[in-house]
Amino acid sequence: MATPGGPRPRNFPPNYNPNALANNMQNLQINQQQSNNLGGNAPRAPPNSTPFGQQPPPFTGSRPGPPPPGVFPRGPMPPNAPTQTTLPPNMMPARPTGPPTVSQPPPFGSRPPPPGAFGGPAAPSPSGPGPRPGPFSSYPMTSGPNMSGSGLVNNGPPSFAPGMAQSGPPRFPPAMGSVTRPLVGPPQSPTYLSSGPSSQPPQMRPSFGSPPAGVSSAMGQPAPPFSAPPQNMPPPPGSSPFSAPAPGVLQPSGSPYGMQTWPPQPQQVGPPPPIPGPMQQQPMFGMPPGGPPLPNQSMSLNQTGQSKIDPNQIPRLTPSSAVILHETRQGNQANPPPPATSDYIVKDTGNCSPRYMRCTINQIPCTVDLLSTSAMQLALLVQPLALPHPSEEPIHVVDFGESGPVRCSRCKGYINPFVKFIDQGRQFICNLCGFTDATPRDYHCNLGPDGRRRDADERPELCRGTVEFVATKEYMVRDPMPAVFFFLIDVSMNAIQTGATAAACSAINQVIANLPEGPRTMVGIATFDCTIHFYNLKRASQQPLMLIVPDVQDVYTPLESDVIVQLAECRQHLEILLESIPTMFQSNRTADSAFGAAVKAAFLAMKSTGGKLLVFQSVLPSIGIGSLSAREAEGRSNISAGEKEAHKLLQPVDKTLKTMAIEFAEYQVCVDLFITTQTYVDIASLSVVPRTTGGQVYYYYPFSAVSDTAKLYNDLRWNVTRPQGFEAVMRVRCSQIDCDKTIMVSLKHDDKLQEGTECSFQCALLYTTVYGQRRIRVSTLSLPCTNMLSNLFRSADLDTQFACMLKQAASEIPSAPLAQVRDQVTNVCINILYSYRKFCATVSSSGQLILPEALKLLPQYALALLKSTGLRSDGRIDDRSFWINYVLPLPTPLVIPLVYPRMIAIHDLDEKELDDSIIPTPIPLSTEHITDEGIYLLENGEDCLIYVGNSVQPNILQQLFGISSVEEISNQFMLQQYDNSLSKKLNAIVNEIRRHRCSYLRLRLCKKGDPSGMTFLSYLVEDKTPSGLSYIEYLIHIHRQIQSKMA
Repeated sequence: MATPGGPRPRNFPPNYNPNALANNMQNLQINQQQSNNLGGNAPRAPPNSTPFGQQPPPFTGSRPGPPPPGVFPRGPMPPNAPTQTTLPPNMMPARPTGPPTVSQPPPFGSRPPPPGAFGGPAAPSPSGPGPRPGPFSSYPMTSGPNMSGSGLVNNGPPSFAPGMAQSGPPRFPPAMGSVTRPLVGPPQSPTYLSSGPSSQPPQMRPSFGSPPAGVSSAMGQPAPPFSAPPQNMPPPPGSSPFSAPAPGVLQPSGSPYGMQTWPPQPQQVGPPPPIPGPMQQQPMFGMPPGGPPLPNQSMSLNQTGQSKIDPNQIPRLTPSSAVILHETRQGNQANPPPPATSDYIVKDTGNCSPRYMRCTINQIPCTVDLLSTSAMQLALLVQPLALPHPSEEPIHVVDFGESGPVRCSRCKGYINPFVKFIDQGRQFICNLCGFTDATPRDYHCNLGPDGRRRDADERPELCRGTVEFVATKEYMVRDPMPAVFFFLIDVSMNAIQTGATAAACSAINQVIANLPEGPRTMVGIATFDCTIHFYNLKRASQQPLMLIVPDVQDVYTPLESDVIVQLAECRQHLEILLESIPTMFQSNRTADSAFGAAVKAAFLAMKSTGGKLLVFQSVLPSIGIGSLSAREAEGRSNISAGEKEAHKLLQPVDKTLKTMAIEFAEYQVCVDLFITTQTYVDIASLSVVPRTTGGQVYYYYPFSAVSDTAKLYNDLRWNVTRPQGFEAVMRVRCSQIDCDKTIMVSLKHDDKLQEGTECSFQCALLYTTVYGQRRIRVSTLSLPCTNMLSNLFRSADLDTQFACMLKQAASEIPSAPLAQVRDQVTNVCINILYSYRKFCATVSSSGQLILPEALKLLPQYALALLKSTGLRSDGRIDDRSFWINYVLPLPTPLVIPLVYPRMIAIHDLDEKELDDSIIPTPIPLSTEHITDEGIYLLENGEDCLIYVGNSVQPNILQQLFGISSVEEISNQFMLQQYDNSLSKKLNAIVNEIRRHRCSYLRLRLCKKGDPSGMTFLSYLVEDKTPSGLSYIEYLIHIHRQIQSKMA
């Protein structure tokens, strides 16, 4: 038997190779004529030049993003043998480094290497539009920042280059490469505005509801995933018993963490030049005299509130194309993470990667009073299965044999790098609760002169922030469940006539090839209208046999053993059946849909195994269990969603579906819902099922068989191939978790923390891989504690702070009037900036608005949130319901692009020098930057709008869209590639964005003067609108409120 914690001989964790993607993801070509190669054949990143001097496992493939159905032949099956790399003697065998064999799980997906990023010329990146990448297979982009190589454009706020100066005047993002980043970068320094009295009480705290549930420990489950240290016992709670940094050590300089400057890290770009303009060095509150100044930016406005400043001086995202190399700890101190939206490569040196766990503030306030004074939120955003960058070291798998991983006997925390060994290694002190435990005899090792175990650097669990333990039998209530995929298709009249049924069958038929191989993979299929039709797929029967369940009030499942069968046994029957379903029902005149009954019947078939239930729904469920009716405000009278009490329409109509969903979750059934509709379907009620079971809602409105079939296929393919875990327990029970799910955990103090110590957080996720292994993924983060308010502002993480604001606002929308939620968003912003102005800024003119460097873009993002789909009062109820469901689990790197999209000009691509970047520099979201002669592309990670002005030159229209005038623009738009450089560049841009966003963006052509043109303009959040202020007016409003609180 292997020694406890020792490497498992030749036993690579199936489906966990963060550094390999399935082969058939390579060289995808989208929207292209078959004869054309643009965007394909991107060179793989040479595996020999990793940033930290380690040899990364070979990376193959690109983000998932299959071509539209029928356009390209299916890719070849992965080769049969995984290659095995030799590891240094002190390393655990990591995940497999090659593509999986048929009997092995697909490798863990990871982000594709940036073209040309690590040596080698940049070339067009593989065009793989697809959903985001996931932990278990090929996910385009998990939650991660877009990684592209040199000249890569980030889809978010620019990151600070490590190595920038830490003190002195504020620094701005370096001009790295010649490509500027999209205007989606980090905030800049503080701004001052003058304004009138405000009615807000000082210190107003955000009144958002409580954090999402899911932080209480599950009974009988071995490990609480989040252990917050109890605080009444020595050593000081939450502190790491050894190695406490001196107070204030973390970031002694004026470099804000979430913003543009970072502590020096090796091999990083130097500081950017300071930006001209008035800058003030603010002494830090609570710091000894002479301490480093806090960087901030001030902007003067005259007393009438009219801005005299150049609009170009106000804080905006500053794009930069540098890739940041981030070591999680240096010199026994935590390193603040780069912005979530930046491109970065992580070296795990004790703390987990920020991809897996981020804190809203990178220094922890010692007292609850200090936290409430700052008005900021203290929370963690956890994405346990996030996709790593291809150049990052794989997560080590550690097998302790039958004894299981070493844990604290009191709080059940797992062994980690911050546990302190004492008494010659015979005992250890838990860094989470301070309890002293005996070290198991077979895990004992002597200590070196530095007090660390002599084998610490050879044991991943003692030197890495994230490891994966093999779960023993005590972690299993039953044998690991098989991978079951059950497809449920709406065949009612509307679904057949709009082409939704045919699109679903085509997508499923192509995706079958991507399901995991082997005897554990099982499938089933059913269709429904006013009755439910199961199909017997057993190999013995000559052809699939339809079994009809007519009772939609008291449903049952016929022949359970024949309805769900091994994929290997029924692949041929399944393909024939899927091809024939649209024809079988083509003359169907039944308009009713028994959605609730069909889902319940499918669940009964899956109850004994658990698994994924993928439902394709086209109309409002009108019959049987859980039937719905069009609620007054939408559907029948189509009154705008802004009316009084409208928020009640965002709540489920009753508890029927919720009750069903809770039962599904108990039996490990996860429901994903693909809504292909042209009418109101009451997403508020339907979405309860996916949300409760760990699934996802996909929304195609208005559904078009021409333009949405490719996206439906790509979304389904990513859904079944991305890294995911079944039977997941993370102190929050859910049937399934995948690489695109992020969980927010709010933290509160039980007691005071001690300055100079560290506070530890641990997340443990117990789950089953698609290949049937039980695993425990443990991520640990240890951050310094501080008594200084200025340190909190300096170490605030803007992306994470804003992600929490967004998720809290989304959770409030269904239960509070929109106006109240909007006020809460603005008040959160005002209270944070007021606290900084009052306690951390130097005395200055009242005509100035000061923004802390780390949070300087907070007002811009808050304004963008107020104008988003979820908080505008003029949207459709279903659109708002979908938005709420979309943002709640949204990964941090995708939060900012969602509310502050990226806009680029595409009419002049031939005239631009793009250096190594495929995507041009973004432009601010304002009509000032749009001309009638131009064509502009705007994307937010989910949708991609192309706006065509009225006076565009006919030859440009011809080159890009094959039309000669704006009048010829069709609603059913599909991007084609024509044989000219402008068209090739546009296709390359769209494919690159899809790869970065891990989503097959829905494309829509918009023209001026048309409703589609108004949709495009509604995303220009810096403009004044009938219902909202312009960006400068909003800054003035914030400033006036702060002034009145100061008075």
